Amino acid sequence: MRLCLSGLLFLFVISLPSGNGLFGNDGVEVRTCTALGGRCFFGCRVGWKWVAYCHNVLSCCLKLRRHPPPQVYET
Repeated sequence: MRLCLSGLLFLFVISLPSGNGLFGNDGVEVRTCTALGGRCFFGCRVGWKWVAYCHNVLSCCLKLRRHPPPQVYET
C-alpha cells in the first residue's frame, strides 16, 4: 500500500514540473519572486529564465521578452 501511494505521488509530481499541467498552471505568486518580476514553478518552462529559488523547492523564473526559443510557439 505504501509503495502504491508513493508511486501515485511520484506520478502527480512529475506531471507538474514544467508548468504544463492538466489545468494550465500559471505558476505560484511568492512575494520575493514577484518583486523580481517572476513566477514560481517546480522547474522553468521553455521560454523562461531561472532567477532564484522560492522556498527552497520551487524555482523563480522570468519570462524571456527578447529572442525566445522557437519551442515556445509549439502547441
